[in-house]
Amino acid sequence: YREWAPEAHQLFLTGDFNNWDRQSHPLTKGDNGIWEIFIKDPKKTVLKHKQLVKVHIHSQRGHHDRLPAMIRRVVQDENSSNFSGQVWAPAKPYKWKNNDIPLKIARQAPLIYEAHIGMAQEDGQVGTYAAFEKNVLPRIIKGGYNVLQLMAIQEHPYYGSFGYHVANFFAPSSRYGEPEALKSLIDACHKAGIAVLMDIVHSHAIKNLSEGINELDGTDYQYFHAGEKGNHSAWDSKLFNYAKNEVKQFLLSNVKYWMEEFGFDGYRFDGITSMLYWHHGFTSFDHYDMYFKDQVDEDAVAYLQLANQLIKTIKPEALSIAEDMSGMPGLCRKQEDGGIGFDYRLGMGLPDFWIRLLKEKSDEDWQMEEVWHTLNHRRFSEKTIAYAESHDQAIVGDKTIAFRLMDKEMYDHMTIDDENAIIERGIVLHNMIRLITLGAGGEGYLNFIGNEFGHPEWIDFPREGNGWSHHYARRQWSLADNKKLKYQFMERFDKEMVKLIAKEGILGAGPAELLNMDNTNKVVIFKRGKLIFFFNFNPHHSVPDYQFYVPDAGNYKIQLCTEDKKFGGQERIDNSIRYKAEKQEEGWPKMSVYATNRTAIVFKKMAR
Repeated sequence: YREWAPEAHQLFLTGDFNNWDRQSHPLTKGDNGIWEIFIKDPKKTVLKHKQLVKVHIHSQRGHHDRLPAMIRRVVQDENSSNFSGQVWAPAKPYKWKNNDIPLKIARQAPLIYEAHIGMAQEDGQVGTYAAFEKNVLPRIIKGGYNVLQLMAIQEHPYYGSFGYHVANFFAPSSRYGEPEALKSLIDACHKAGIAVLMDIVHSHAIKNLSEGINELDGTDYQYFHAGEKGNHSAWDSKLFNYAKNEVKQFLLSNVKYWMEEFGFDGYRFDGITSMLYWHHGFTSFDHYDMYFKDQVDEDAVAYLQLANQLIKTIKPEALSIAEDMSGMPGLCRKQEDGGIGFDYRLGMGLPDFWIRLLKEKSDEDWQMEEVWHTLNHRRFSEKTIAYAESHDQAIVGDKTIAFRLMDKEMYDHMTIDDENAIIERGIVLHNMIRLITLGAGGEGYLNFIGNEFGHPEWIDFPREGNGWSHHYARRQWSLADNKKLKYQFMERFDKEMVKLIAKEGILGAGPAELLNMDNTNKVVIFKRGKLIFFFNFNPHHSVPDYQFYVPDAGNYKIQLCTEDKKFGGQERIDNSIRYKAEKQEEGWPKMSVYATNRTAIVFKKMAR
C-alpha cells in the first residue's frame, strides 16, 4: 500500500486485519513524499476480501483516521455515518463477456440516455446496479438510445449532491451494490450495443476530512490550491492544483482506471468552465479575449489535453464530452490543431433557451428566427450534444419542460378520456420541442431519465427539509406503462423519433439547411440528410394549402407526425397521402401541405 503524503509526519495502516491497532503497521517514507508498506505473512493472507481498512495519519493537524486516497471501495457503517475503506479482492474476479464492442455508431451519432442509478426505480428507496440492469436498461434499449451516461458513480458521502461532491475518486458508490454489479450492467449494455459513459468529476472535490482527500497530509495545498484560491465558494468544495505532477497523475490514473477496470467507453467531464478559468465562469463571455487572455488556467487546459489524449490511447473510439458554458474555442478540436481534444460539447444554451421562452413569452410571441438561430448557433467543425433538458432542469428550484407546460393539470387531467386544453398543448409542444432540438440542434442528442415520457414533478433527494423522503427521488415508470394515461403518448413519440433519426443517420448528415422561415404563420422548415422537417408552432391558425420549396422534385411520404392519435394528436393529417413536389419553371420544386396549427411533420422523398 502506497500513499502520497509529502507533509505528513507518520502513516500507519489500520483495520480489521490488525484489530484496528494504530501503531503496529507503520509506513516508510520514500522519495517524493510517497509512503509505503508491504505486508506479507507466509502462512496466511493478511488482508482479506471485505475487511475494513483506514490509514492513521500523524501531521501538523494532529492524529486522524483517514481513507486511502485511491481506495477502490468505501462502505458506510449501518449504525453511524462513518465511512471505511474496504479491501476488495473477490476469489472469482468478474469475467467480461461483451467488453469489446464497436463504438463507431455511438461515437459518430450519439443518442445519450442520462441516468442516475439510485433514483431510477419507482419504489421509495435507493436503486441498485442490478435493478437498473433488470428494469431500466430494457427500456433504454427499446427507446433506441445507443449511449448510457451514468451520473453519481464516484463515491460521495452526501446522496443529495447528485454525485457532484466526490470524496473517493476510485470507488464506485456502494449505495448501489458491489463493483461486480456495475460491471455486469456495463457488460449488458455492451451486449445490446450501447456505449457507457461516466459523468466524471475532476473539476473539484469534497471538503470533508473524514471521507475525502482534503488535507490528507495535514496541509490544504496537497491536492488543492492553498488558501481561498483552493475553495470554490459557490460549490462549497476544493479546487485541484493542476500544475502539480502528482495531481495530474492522480486524475489521469482515475481516467484510466474506470475505462480499464469497469469498461467505460468515455466520459462526460463535469464543470469544465470552472476548470478553464480562475473566475470559474462567473463572468460574461462577450468577446474573444475572455477565452484566451482573461484568467485562463493554463494548467487545467494542459490537464484536459492530457486526459483526452489518454482516453484515445486506451480506447481510440471512446467518447469525450465537455460541459462548458463559456463556449471556449478549440474545446473540441484535436490537440495537434491546438485544441483541447474533446469529441463533443454540451449545447448548454438550448435548455436555457426553451425554459426562458416558456417562462417569458406567450405562444403567440414566439419568434421563429430566434428559435432557428439558437438551435444552429454553434461553431463549425466542433460537434455539439443537443438537448432540450437534462438533470439540471429537473431538480428542485426548476421545472422540466413537461411540468412547466402542464404543471398542476398533470395531477388531474392525464387520463385518456379527459379532454383538457392545457394538457393537449403541453403534450404536442413537448414532442415538437424535442423533435426540433434533435433535428437541428447538434451532432448528438441527450435525454434525461424519464423526461422522454414527460415525468411529472421535480427531483428532490432525501434531506432534512423533506423528512428524508425518497418520494421525489425516483422515476414513476408506471405512469408511462398505464394505458389509461397520456404519458404513453410522449414516450411513444420519443421512441419513434429516436428510431427515425438513427435509421436515417441524421446526426451525422451535416448541419440542417433552412428551407423556409415564416414568422407570420410561425412556420419553420428545414432539410437534414434525406428528411424534410416541417414545424408549425402557431397556436391557433392552420393553413389549408401551405406551399414551400424543397431541393428535390418527387413524391414525399410522412415519416413522423405529431398529429397521430398514438402521440396525443388530433388526427387532422392523413399519413397515407403522398405529397408531390413539382418542378417549377424557375427555381426549386414546390410542395403543398395542410399546415395544421401546433404540428410537426417529417417527410422523406420516396424512391418512386
